[in-house]
Amino acid sequence: MDKSSIIGYSLIGVVLIGSMWLNQPSEAERLEAMRQDSIADVERQKAEQKQAAQQKAAEKARVEAAANDSAALFFQNLQGEAKEVVLKNDLVTLTLNSKGGVVEKAEITSGIGIKNGKTVTLFDQNSARLNMMLAAKTTNISTEDMYFEVVDHSDSTVTMRLGEEGSKKLDICYTLPAGSYMLDMTVQAQGLAGDFAPNTKTMDIEWVEHVRQQEKGFDFENRYSELTYRLKDDDVETVTNDTEKPKEALDWVAYKNQFFSCILIAHQDFTDAVITNQMNEQPKKPVRGESILKVDSVQMKTLFDPAGKQTTLMQMYVGPNDFQHLKATNELGTVKKDLELQNLVYFGWPIVRWINRFFILYLFDWLTAIGLPMGLVLLFLTIIVKALVYPAQKKSFLSSARMRVLKPKVDELNKKYPRQEDALKKQQETMQLYSSYGVSPMGGCLPMLIQMPVFIALFNFIPNAIQLRGESFLWADDLSAYDDLINWGTHIWGLGDHLSIFCLLFTITNIGNTWISMRQQQNQMMSPEQAQQMKMMQWMMYLMPLMFFFVFNGYSSGLSYYYFLSGITSIIIMWVLRKTTDDKKLMAQMEEYKRNNANRPGGGGLSGLAARMQEMQRMAEEQQRMRNQN
Repeated sequence: MDKSSIIGYSLIGVVLIGSMWLNQPSEAERLEAMRQDSIADVERQKAEQKQAAQQKAAEKARVEAAANDSAALFFQNLQGEAKEVVLKNDLVTLTLNSKGGVVEKAEITSGIGIKNGKTVTLFDQNSARLNMMLAAKTTNISTEDMYFEVVDHSDSTVTMRLGEEGSKKLDICYTLPAGSYMLDMTVQAQGLAGDFAPNTKTMDIEWVEHVRQQEKGFDFENRYSELTYRLKDDDVETVTNDTEKPKEALDWVAYKNQFFSCILIAHQDFTDAVITNQMNEQPKKPVRGESILKVDSVQMKTLFDPAGKQTTLMQMYVGPNDFQHLKATNELGTVKKDLELQNLVYFGWPIVRWINRFFILYLFDWLTAIGLPMGLVLLFLTIIVKALVYPAQKKSFLSSARMRVLKPKVDELNKKYPRQEDALKKQQETMQLYSSYGVSPMGGCLPMLIQMPVFIALFNFIPNAIQLRGESFLWADDLSAYDDLINWGTHIWGLGDHLSIFCLLFTITNIGNTWISMRQQQNQMMSPEQAQQMKMMQWMMYLMPLMFFFVFNGYSSGLSYYYFLSGITSIIIMWVLRKTTDDKKLMAQMEEYKRNNANRPGGGGLSGLAARMQEMQRMAEEQQRMRNQN
C-alpha cells in the first residue's frame, strides 16, 4: 500500500467516524425524537385506517351496484362464499382463495435454506395482493371482487372459473409440478369476444407486496432485499426507494428477500409497467417474520385474448435465491427462453462477478457437496484462496524485504544530501540505486492490488450464500446472520444490542495486519521526512479496523468468520516468510544481480517507469538551475 492510498483511506476513516460522532443526538434529543416518532406513527396509522375504510366502502358500493345489474358480465360471481384451496408438493404449499382466484399465501416448507423444519411464509393475505383487471363494454372486471368456482381441484392442479361451462367463461388454471418451486398459470377466455372492444388485447395486473423480514438482522437483510425486473431479453435492473417506468417490455418482476424470492413471469411480456419500491424504516424492535422491509408495487399489462384463441401464459416462482437452482429453473419456463433468473443473486461488479461466478461459486459448491460443516467449508475456502494468491503475497513481501535490506544505502544518500535543495538529486540517485539492484518501489503494491478483487468477491458472495442460512458453528447459531452470544437487549447507537464475537476477532486480526503493514512501511522509508509523516498517520490507520468493527458488527457471522480466518492466515504467512527470509542471502542475490547487469549495455541504468521518472526529475532540476541563474 503506497503513501497516497494510506493517506486517502485514513482521511476517509476520520471523516466517517468524525461525522458519526458529531451528528449523534443528545439523550434529550433522542427521547424527543422517539416521542415525535410515536405521535407520527399513531397519526399515520389513523390516516391509513381512514383511507382504507373509505376505499372499502367505495368498493363495497361499487360491487353492490354491479351485482344488481344483471346485464353486467359475470354479475352472478360478485356474490358468493370464499373458499381456500391448497396446492402443495414436497417443497412449497400455496393457498389460493376462491375470492379473487389467486394465490393469497405462499409457504416454503423444505429444500435449500430450510433448516429444522422451520418453514418460511413469503407472503399471506395480509401482506400481498394480486389483482387482474379487464375493461369490458358494460363493466370493469376486477378479479379481487369476484367469487370463482373451484373446478378440477387436486394437490397439484386447480381451475378457478367465472361463468359457466358451455357459455361465457373465464378460467384461471394453476399447476404445481412435483419437486418444483414454479407454479404454472394460464388465463383462458371463452365466448367473450362480443363483451369487449375489438381492439382489446391486454389485461391490467396490479401486484403489491409488503416484503417481510425473514432473517435475524433487519438492516442487514434490507441491504440484500430488492425489487428486481428483467428487460425483455436484456439486463436485470433493480429499483431502490423510487418509482420507475421502463419503456421496454419486461420478462419478469421479482420481490426479492435476502434468500428467497417471489417472481412473476410473463411469457407474452409485461408492458407499460409502473414499478414502485418504498423502503420501510427499521422498527424499534424488529420481529422476524412480521416486520416489513419494503412496500413494493407493480402495475403492468400483459396479453389477453377475449376470443380465447390465445391463452395468457404466466408463471410464479416461490423459492430460494440459489444461483445454480435458479439457473436450472430457467428450463421450466412455459416458453423456452433463457430467463436469466440466476441474476437475482448479486455477485458484484463485472470483474468481481466473474471471479464469483466462475471460480468461488464452483469451489464453494464442491466443498459443500462433500458434506462438511459450513464452518469447515469456510475454513477450507480460505486456505484454498490464500494458497492461490500466495505467489502475489510472497512477491509483495520480497519486494518490501529488498527495500528493507537496501535501507542502509538509502540512509547514506540521505546523509549525503541533507539539504532540501538537493531533494531532486537525492531522489534521482535513490531511483538509480533501486534500479541497479533490481528493486522496484512499486513492486510491493501491484501484487497486493491483484488480491483485492478476490477480497471484494468474497464480500459479495458470502452474504448471498443461502447454504449458510440456519447453519451453526461454534457459538454462532446462524452463519448467515450476526452472532449475538453477548446481547444486552438495549440498542446502543453505532453498536446495536449485541457484540459479535467473530467481528471482534476479525477486528483484532485486522489491527494485527495493520501493525505489520506499518512496520514494513517504516523499514522502507526513503527519507526521515517520510518516516515522520508515517508516524503521524499511524494512529489514523489504526482507526480503520475500529471503524470496520462498528460496520461489521451487524453483518453475517459467516463473513466476519471468513475475514478473521483470512486475517490470521495472512499473519501466519507473513511470519513464516519473515522467518524463512535471510537478509544476508537476499543482499548477496541483489549484489550478484548488480554485477551481472553492470557489464551489459545500459546495465545499471534505469528503464521503463523509473527512467521516465528520472527524466522528469532531470528536467525539473534543469528548470530550477535556470531559474537560479536568472
